[in-house]
Amino acid sequence: MADSRDFAATFGRSFDVEASAPGRVNLIGEHTDYNGGAVLPLALPLRTTAQVARRRDDIVRVWSVELAGELVEFRLGAEQHCSDWADYVRGITSLLAKDGHALTGFDLRLTSQVPVGSGLSSSAALEVALVRALRELFSLAIDDVAIARLGQRVENDFVGARVGIMDQMAASLGDEHSALYLDTVTLDYEKVPVPPACEIAVLDTGVKHAHAGGGYNERRSQCEEAARRLGVRFLAELPVKEVARVESLPEPIRSRARHVITEHARVADAVTALRAGDLSEVGRLFYASHVSLRDDFEVSVPQLDFLVEAAAAQEGVYGARMTGGGFGGSAVVLTERGRASEIGHAILTAYAAEFPGCRGTLRVPA
Repeated sequence: MADSRDFAATFGRSFDVEASAPGRVNLIGEHTDYNGGAVLPLALPLRTTAQVARRRDDIVRVWSVELAGELVEFRLGAEQHCSDWADYVRGITSLLAKDGHALTGFDLRLTSQVPVGSGLSSSAALEVALVRALRELFSLAIDDVAIARLGQRVENDFVGARVGIMDQMAASLGDEHSALYLDTVTLDYEKVPVPPACEIAVLDTGVKHAHAGGGYNERRSQCEEAARRLGVRFLAELPVKEVARVESLPEPIRSRARHVITEHARVADAVTALRAGDLSEVGRLFYASHVSLRDDFEVSVPQLDFLVEAAAAQEGVYGARMTGGGFGGSAVVLTERGRASEIGHAILTAYAAEFPGCRGTLRVPA
Protein backbone atom coordinates (compact mmCIF):
# COMPACT_ATOMS: atom_id res chain seq x y z
CA MET A 1 0.00 0.00 0.00
CA ALA A 2 1.35 3.41 -0.95
CA ASP A 3 2.48 5.72 1.85
CA SER A 4 -0.14 8.39 2.68
CA ARG A 5 2.69 10.86 3.37
CA ASP A 6 3.53 10.77 -0.34
CA PHE A 7 0.06 12.06 -1.19
CA ALA A 8 0.34 14.75 1.50
CA ALA A 9 3.71 15.83 0.18
CA THR A 10 2.18 16.28 -3.29
CA PHE A 11 -1.19 17.82 -2.43
CA GLY A 12 -0.81 19.13 1.12
CA ARG A 13 -3.49 16.86 2.59
CA SER A 14 -4.33 13.19 2.99
CA PHE A 15 -6.24 11.08 0.47
CA ASP A 16 -9.84 9.97 1.00
CA VAL A 17 -9.82 6.69 -0.94
CA GLU A 18 -7.22 4.24 -2.21
CA ALA A 19 -7.83 1.47 -4.75
CA SER A 20 -5.64 -0.74 -6.92
CA ALA A 21 -5.79 -3.12 -9.87
CA PRO A 22 -3.34 -5.68 -11.28
CA GLY A 23 -1.43 -5.96 -14.49
CA ARG A 24 -1.85 -9.19 -16.41
CA VAL A 25 0.05 -11.71 -18.45
CA ASN A 26 -1.92 -13.32 -21.24
CA LEU A 27 -1.23 -17.04 -21.30
CA ILE A 28 -2.68 -17.50 -24.78
CA GLY A 29 -5.20 -15.84 -27.08
CA GLU A 30 -3.43 -12.87 -28.67
CA HIS A 31 -5.28 -10.40 -30.91
CA THR A 32 -8.41 -12.52 -30.56
CA ASP A 33 -10.29 -10.24 -28.18
CA TYR A 34 -11.28 -7.65 -30.79
CA ASN A 35 -12.02 -10.49 -33.23
CA GLY A 36 -14.76 -12.11 -31.16
CA GLY A 37 -12.49 -14.82 -29.80
CA ALA A 38 -11.50 -16.29 -26.46
CA VAL A 39 -8.57 -15.24 -24.28
CA LEU A 40 -6.82 -16.63 -21.20
CA PRO A 41 -5.16 -13.89 -19.12
CA LEU A 42 -3.75 -14.27 -15.62
CA ALA A 43 -3.61 -11.35 -13.16
CA LEU A 44 -0.15 -10.47 -11.85
CA PRO A 45 0.88 -9.44 -8.33
CA LEU A 46 2.15 -6.20 -9.90
CA ARG A 47 -0.44 -3.50 -9.22
CA THR A 48 -1.29 0.12 -9.98
CA THR A 49 -2.62 2.15 -7.05
CA ALA A 50 -4.82 5.24 -7.22
CA GLN A 51 -5.17 7.56 -4.23
CA VAL A 52 -7.85 10.24 -4.55
CA ALA A 53 -9.20 13.11 -2.48
CA ARG A 54 -12.34 15.06 -3.30
CA ARG A 55 -12.15 18.75 -4.20
CA ARG A 56 -14.91 21.36 -3.93
CA ASP A 57 -14.39 22.70 -7.45
CA ASP A 58 -14.29 21.09 -10.92
CA ILE A 59 -10.49 20.87 -11.18
CA VAL A 60 -8.66 17.53 -11.45
CA ARG A 61 -5.00 17.48 -10.44
CA VAL A 62 -2.98 14.39 -11.25
CA TRP A 63 0.48 13.22 -10.28
CA SER A 64 2.10 9.95 -11.33
CA VAL A 65 5.21 8.80 -9.52
CA GLU A 66 6.49 6.85 -12.53
CA LEU A 67 5.21 8.90 -15.45
CA ALA A 68 4.98 12.56 -14.53
CA GLY A 69 7.57 15.25 -14.57
CA GLU A 70 5.07 17.79 -13.29
CA LEU A 71 1.54 18.03 -11.92
CA VAL A 72 -1.13 17.70 -14.62
CA GLU A 73 -4.30 19.74 -14.20
CA PHE A 74 -7.55 19.91 -16.17
CA ARG A 75 -11.16 21.00 -15.73
CA LEU A 76 -14.07 18.58 -15.74
CA GLY A 77 -16.14 19.02 -18.87
CA ALA A 78 -13.20 20.47 -20.78
CA GLU A 79 -11.12 17.31 -21.28
CA GLN A 80 -8.97 17.41 -24.41
CA HIS A 81 -6.87 14.66 -25.97
CA CYS A 82 -3.23 15.64 -25.37
CA SER A 83 -1.38 12.46 -26.44
CA ASP A 84 0.14 11.95 -23.00
CA TRP A 85 -0.32 9.45 -20.16
CA ALA A 86 -2.95 11.68 -18.49
CA ASP A 87 -5.30 11.04 -21.43
CA TYR A 88 -6.35 7.88 -19.58
CA VAL A 89 -7.52 10.02 -16.67
CA ARG A 90 -9.14 12.63 -18.91
CA GLY A 91 -10.89 9.88 -20.85
CA ILE A 92 -12.29 8.31 -17.69
CA THR A 93 -13.75 11.55 -16.33
CA SER A 94 -15.12 12.53 -19.74
CA LEU A 95 -16.87 9.20 -20.33
CA LEU A 96 -18.16 8.91 -16.77
CA ALA A 97 -19.86 12.28 -17.23
CA LYS A 98 -21.31 11.20 -20.60
CA ASP A 99 -22.71 8.13 -18.86
CA GLY A 100 -24.51 10.34 -16.33
CA HIS A 101 -22.20 9.90 -13.34
CA ALA A 102 -21.82 13.03 -11.22
CA LEU A 103 -18.27 13.99 -10.28
CA THR A 104 -16.61 16.92 -8.62
CA GLY A 105 -12.93 17.73 -8.96
CA PHE A 106 -10.36 15.57 -7.23
CA ASP A 107 -6.68 15.19 -6.57
CA LEU A 108 -5.12 11.94 -7.80
CA ARG A 109 -1.79 10.29 -7.13
CA LEU A 110 -0.89 7.20 -9.16
CA THR A 111 1.83 4.71 -8.35
CA SER A 112 2.47 1.57 -10.35
CA GLN A 113 4.50 -1.60 -10.23
CA VAL A 114 3.35 -2.49 -13.77
CA PRO A 115 6.06 -1.39 -16.21
CA VAL A 116 4.86 0.77 -19.09
CA GLY A 117 5.26 -0.73 -22.56
CA SER A 118 6.03 -4.23 -21.27
CA GLY A 119 2.93 -5.93 -22.67
CA LEU A 120 1.58 -6.47 -19.13
CA SER A 121 -1.33 -4.05 -19.47
CA SER A 122 -0.24 -1.02 -17.48
CA SER A 123 -2.97 1.12 -19.05
CA ALA A 124 -5.81 -1.22 -18.04
CA ALA A 125 -4.44 -1.45 -14.50
CA LEU A 126 -4.47 2.36 -14.34
CA GLU A 127 -8.00 2.59 -15.71
CA VAL A 128 -9.49 -0.01 -13.39
CA ALA A 129 -7.66 1.26 -10.30
CA LEU A 130 -8.84 4.82 -10.92
CA VAL A 131 -12.47 3.91 -11.62
CA ARG A 132 -12.53 1.71 -8.51
CA ALA A 133 -11.30 4.67 -6.48
CA LEU A 134 -13.81 7.06 -8.05
CA ARG A 135 -16.61 4.53 -7.56
CA GLU A 136 -15.96 4.59 -3.83
CA LEU A 137 -15.28 8.32 -3.59
CA PHE A 138 -18.45 9.36 -5.45
CA SER A 139 -20.67 6.30 -4.75
CA LEU A 140 -20.93 5.53 -8.46
CA ALA A 141 -23.34 2.81 -9.60
CA ILE A 142 -20.90 0.86 -11.78
CA ASP A 143 -20.09 -2.83 -11.45
CA ASP A 144 -16.87 -4.66 -12.24
CA VAL A 145 -17.85 -5.60 -15.80
CA ALA A 146 -19.01 -2.04 -16.47
CA ILE A 147 -15.64 -0.79 -15.22
CA ALA A 148 -13.92 -3.01 -17.79
CA ARG A 149 -16.22 -1.77 -20.56
CA LEU A 150 -15.52 1.83 -19.59
CA GLY A 151 -11.77 1.24 -19.66
CA GLN A 152 -11.98 -0.19 -23.16
CA ARG A 153 -14.05 2.77 -24.35
CA VAL A 154 -11.46 5.16 -22.93
CA GLU A 155 -8.76 3.46 -25.00
CA ASN A 156 -10.90 3.20 -28.14
CA ASP A 157 -12.72 6.53 -28.12
CA PHE A 158 -10.42 8.90 -26.24
CA VAL A 159 -6.85 7.60 -26.37
CA GLY A 160 -7.15 6.21 -29.89
CA ALA A 161 -6.02 2.62 -29.30
CA ARG A 162 -8.45 0.13 -30.83
CA VAL A 163 -7.87 -2.54 -28.21
CA GLY A 164 -10.23 -5.32 -27.23
CA ILE A 165 -11.61 -5.82 -23.74
CA MET A 166 -9.30 -8.55 -22.45
CA ASP A 167 -6.93 -6.33 -20.48
CA GLN A 168 -9.65 -4.43 -18.65
CA MET A 169 -11.57 -7.62 -17.82
CA ALA A 170 -8.40 -9.22 -16.46
CA ALA A 171 -7.63 -6.14 -14.34
CA SER A 172 -11.18 -5.93 -13.05
CA LEU A 173 -12.05 -9.62 -12.55
CA GLY A 174 -8.82 -11.65 -12.65
CA ASP A 175 -6.81 -13.13 -9.82
CA GLU A 176 -3.27 -14.45 -9.45
CA HIS A 177 -4.14 -18.12 -8.97
CA SER A 178 -6.37 -18.89 -11.93
CA ALA A 179 -6.55 -17.83 -15.55
CA LEU A 180 -9.63 -15.99 -16.78
CA TYR A 181 -11.17 -17.95 -19.67
CA LEU A 182 -13.15 -15.18 -21.31
CA ASP A 183 -15.57 -15.05 -24.22
CA THR A 184 -14.95 -11.53 -25.47
CA VAL A 185 -18.35 -11.24 -27.19
CA THR A 186 -20.69 -12.36 -24.41
CA LEU A 187 -18.20 -11.54 -21.60
CA ASP A 188 -19.04 -14.90 -20.05
CA TYR A 189 -16.03 -16.15 -18.14
CA GLU A 190 -14.79 -18.89 -15.89
CA LYS A 191 -11.64 -19.25 -13.84
CA VAL A 192 -9.25 -22.04 -14.74
CA PRO A 193 -6.74 -22.98 -12.01
CA VAL A 194 -3.10 -23.04 -13.01
CA PRO A 195 -1.75 -26.56 -12.25
CA PRO A 196 0.56 -26.62 -9.20
CA ALA A 197 3.18 -28.59 -11.16
CA CYS A 198 4.14 -25.55 -13.22
CA GLU A 199 5.47 -22.05 -12.75
CA ILE A 200 5.40 -18.96 -14.93
CA ALA A 201 8.24 -16.60 -15.80
CA VAL A 202 7.59 -13.28 -17.50
CA LEU A 203 10.57 -11.91 -19.41
CA ASP A 204 10.41 -8.25 -20.42
CA THR A 205 12.54 -7.45 -23.48
CA GLY A 206 12.92 -3.82 -22.46
CA VAL A 207 11.61 -2.88 -25.92
CA LYS A 208 8.65 -0.58 -25.34
CA HIS A 209 5.45 -0.78 -27.30
CA ALA A 210 2.40 1.47 -27.50
CA HIS A 211 -1.12 0.34 -28.42
CA ALA A 212 -1.97 3.73 -29.82
CA GLY A 213 0.72 3.24 -32.46
CA GLY A 214 -0.12 2.49 -36.06
CA GLY A 215 0.82 -1.20 -36.12
CA TYR A 216 -1.81 -2.33 -33.63
CA ASN A 217 -4.64 -0.32 -35.18
CA GLU A 218 -3.56 -1.47 -38.65
CA ARG A 219 -3.85 -5.12 -37.60
CA ARG A 220 -7.36 -4.53 -36.32
CA SER A 221 -8.40 -2.86 -39.57
CA GLN A 222 -6.94 -5.76 -41.56
CA CYS A 223 -8.91 -8.25 -39.46
CA GLU A 224 -12.11 -6.30 -39.96
CA GLU A 225 -11.54 -6.29 -43.72
CA ALA A 226 -10.93 -10.05 -43.70
CA ALA A 227 -14.14 -10.65 -41.72
CA ARG A 228 -16.10 -8.47 -44.15
CA ARG A 229 -14.81 -10.41 -47.16
CA LEU A 230 -15.55 -13.73 -45.47
CA GLY A 231 -19.09 -12.63 -44.59
CA VAL A 232 -18.82 -12.90 -40.81
CA ARG A 233 -19.08 -10.35 -38.04
CA PHE A 234 -15.93 -11.60 -36.29
CA LEU A 235 -13.14 -13.80 -37.60
CA ALA A 236 -13.39 -16.07 -34.55
CA GLU A 237 -16.88 -17.11 -35.67
CA LEU A 238 -15.17 -19.35 -38.23
CA PRO A 239 -14.28 -22.77 -36.77
CA VAL A 240 -10.72 -23.91 -37.26
CA LYS A 241 -11.90 -26.69 -39.58
CA GLU A 242 -12.91 -23.94 -42.03
CA VAL A 243 -9.59 -22.11 -41.90
CA ALA A 244 -8.98 -23.04 -45.55
CA ARG A 245 -11.57 -20.40 -46.46
CA VAL A 246 -8.99 -17.71 -45.79
CA GLU A 247 -6.93 -18.90 -48.77
CA SER A 248 -9.28 -16.92 -51.02
CA LEU A 249 -8.14 -13.68 -49.39
CA PRO A 250 -5.22 -11.53 -50.57
CA GLU A 251 -2.21 -10.93 -48.37
CA PRO A 252 -1.73 -9.66 -45.75
CA ILE A 253 -5.32 -10.14 -44.58
CA ARG A 254 -5.11 -13.86 -45.43
CA SER A 255 -2.36 -14.37 -42.86
CA ARG A 256 -4.04 -12.12 -40.29
CA ALA A 257 -7.25 -14.13 -40.54
CA ARG A 258 -5.40 -17.46 -40.34
CA HIS A 259 -3.75 -16.39 -37.10
CA VAL A 260 -7.01 -15.32 -35.46
CA ILE A 261 -8.93 -18.47 -36.39
CA THR A 262 -6.18 -20.83 -35.27
CA GLU A 263 -5.36 -18.81 -32.14
CA HIS A 264 -9.00 -18.87 -31.02
CA ALA A 265 -8.92 -22.67 -31.28
CA ARG A 266 -5.64 -22.81 -29.37
CA VAL A 267 -7.23 -21.06 -26.39
CA ALA A 268 -9.89 -23.75 -26.02
CA ASP A 269 -7.27 -26.47 -26.45
CA ALA A 270 -5.06 -24.84 -23.80
CA VAL A 271 -7.94 -24.73 -21.32
CA THR A 272 -8.60 -28.42 -21.91
CA ALA A 273 -4.92 -29.20 -21.41
CA LEU A 274 -4.67 -27.10 -18.23
CA ARG A 275 -7.66 -28.84 -16.72
CA ALA A 276 -6.08 -32.20 -17.54
CA GLY A 277 -2.70 -31.11 -16.17
CA ASP A 278 -1.15 -31.78 -19.58
CA LEU A 279 1.58 -29.16 -19.42
CA SER A 280 3.47 -30.54 -22.41
CA GLU A 281 0.42 -29.86 -24.56
CA VAL A 282 0.05 -26.37 -23.11
CA GLY A 283 3.69 -25.75 -24.00
CA ARG A 284 3.20 -26.99 -27.55
CA LEU A 285 0.30 -24.56 -27.93
CA PHE A 286 2.47 -21.74 -26.59
CA TYR A 287 5.09 -22.35 -29.26
CA ALA A 288 2.46 -22.66 -32.01
CA SER A 289 0.93 -19.38 -30.88
CA HIS A 290 4.27 -17.60 -31.05
CA VAL A 291 5.03 -18.89 -34.55
CA SER A 292 1.61 -17.69 -35.70
CA LEU A 293 2.11 -14.26 -34.13
CA ARG A 294 5.57 -14.02 -35.66
CA ASP A 295 4.79 -15.23 -39.16
CA ASP A 296 1.07 -14.68 -39.80
CA PHE A 297 0.31 -11.66 -37.61
CA GLU A 298 3.81 -10.17 -37.83
CA VAL A 299 3.81 -8.50 -34.41
CA SER A 300 6.89 -10.11 -32.90
CA VAL A 301 10.36 -8.54 -32.86
CA PRO A 302 13.82 -10.19 -32.88
CA GLN A 303 14.17 -9.73 -29.13
CA LEU A 304 10.95 -11.64 -28.45
CA ASP A 305 11.90 -14.37 -30.91
CA PHE A 306 15.26 -14.76 -29.18
CA LEU A 307 13.65 -15.12 -25.74
CA VAL A 308 11.30 -17.82 -27.01
CA GLU A 309 14.08 -19.71 -28.80
CA ALA A 310 16.37 -19.44 -25.76
CA ALA A 311 13.56 -20.75 -23.55
CA ALA A 312 13.03 -23.73 -25.85
CA ALA A 313 16.70 -24.66 -25.41
CA GLN A 314 16.37 -24.85 -21.61
CA GLU A 315 15.56 -28.06 -19.75
CA GLY A 316 12.48 -27.73 -17.57
CA VAL A 317 10.61 -25.48 -20.00
CA TYR A 318 7.23 -26.64 -21.31
CA GLY A 319 6.70 -23.74 -23.70
CA ALA A 320 7.12 -20.03 -24.36
CA ARG A 321 5.53 -17.31 -26.46
CA MET A 322 5.33 -13.56 -26.79
CA THR A 323 2.50 -12.07 -24.76
CA GLY A 324 0.61 -8.84 -25.27
CA GLY A 325 -0.01 -6.81 -28.39
CA GLY A 326 3.52 -7.21 -29.72
CA PHE A 327 6.01 -4.80 -31.32
CA GLY A 328 8.04 -5.23 -28.13
CA GLY A 329 6.98 -6.11 -24.61
CA SER A 330 7.32 -9.48 -22.91
CA ALA A 331 7.47 -13.24 -23.35
CA VAL A 332 5.77 -15.73 -21.05
CA VAL A 333 7.57 -18.98 -20.23
CA LEU A 334 5.92 -22.06 -18.69
CA THR A 335 8.39 -24.01 -16.57
CA GLU A 336 8.55 -26.85 -14.11
CA ARG A 337 7.58 -25.85 -10.59
CA GLY A 338 10.36 -24.11 -8.70
CA ARG A 339 12.52 -23.48 -11.76
CA ALA A 340 11.14 -20.26 -13.24
CA SER A 341 13.68 -18.00 -11.55
CA GLU A 342 16.69 -20.17 -12.43
CA ILE A 343 15.57 -20.65 -16.03
CA GLY A 344 14.58 -17.01 -16.44
CA HIS A 345 17.99 -15.78 -15.30
CA ALA A 346 19.73 -18.19 -17.68
CA ILE A 347 17.65 -16.89 -20.59
CA LEU A 348 18.33 -13.27 -19.68
CA THR A 349 22.07 -13.94 -19.48
CA ALA A 350 22.00 -15.16 -23.06
CA TYR A 351 19.72 -12.27 -24.02
CA ALA A 352 22.12 -9.66 -22.60
CA ALA A 353 24.94 -11.13 -24.67
CA GLU A 354 22.82 -11.10 -27.85
CA PHE A 355 21.23 -7.67 -27.32
CA PRO A 356 23.59 -5.63 -25.15
CA GLY A 357 21.53 -2.49 -25.73
CA CYS A 358 18.36 -4.02 -24.28
CA ARG A 359 17.79 -4.40 -20.58
CA GLY A 360 15.73 -7.53 -19.96
CA THR A 361 13.77 -8.06 -16.74
CA LEU A 362 12.50 -11.24 -15.08
CA ARG A 363 9.30 -11.46 -13.09
CA VAL A 364 8.04 -14.65 -11.47
CA PRO A 365 4.44 -14.27 -10.28
CA ALA A 366 4.04 -15.75 -6.81
